[in-house]
Amino acid sequence: MAKIPTPFRPLNISVLTVSDTRSIAEDTSGDALIELLTTAGHTLNERKLVKDDVYKMRAVVSNWIADEETHVILITGGTGFYSRDSTPEAMTPLFDKTIEGFGELFRQISYIEIGTSTIQSRAIAGLANQTLIFCLPGSTGACKTAWNGILEEQLNASHRPCNFVSMLIGPYTTTNQHEA
Repeated sequence: MAKIPTPFRPLNISVLTVSDTRSIAEDTSGDALIELLTTAGHTLNERKLVKDDVYKMRAVVSNWIADEETHVILITGGTGFYSRDSTPEAMTPLFDKTIEGFGELFRQISYIEIGTSTIQSRAIAGLANQTLIFCLPGSTGACKTAWNGILEEQLNASHRPCNFVSMLIGPYTTTNQHEA
């Protein structure tokens, strides 16, 4: 018997930009992520911008983690080596589990585009209270690289052999077809 393919299931995704210099109007990375996620069929749950401050980041993300309607959080900015870059330090304590392969794969894909400069990326990801958190560099190009090279497939229920969707909103069954 042939296996029935799993249909696409839209996720609620929140976008946080971490920047000491940009406003929402100048946030091309956040704009790119929103365009990519909505074009893929997902829903923008909420968008915010905060200064690169550990406690401000944690406050916003903690609220989203506690919100059962938020499935995924995309954070852009604060993953470099400058003195104010503190996104990994802010997010790591919130993770129940770390997705080790995300940063490794991101740097592998990014190496093709920017060479050894990718070594300065501290892109990380984790799971907190059944909410995925992906911490991406602040450049628009890096956000597109992460989405196109990793996130688009991993946030799509039809991607095989595995993806994150059933972990976030449960396995697809005929009783929840209305979510498809």
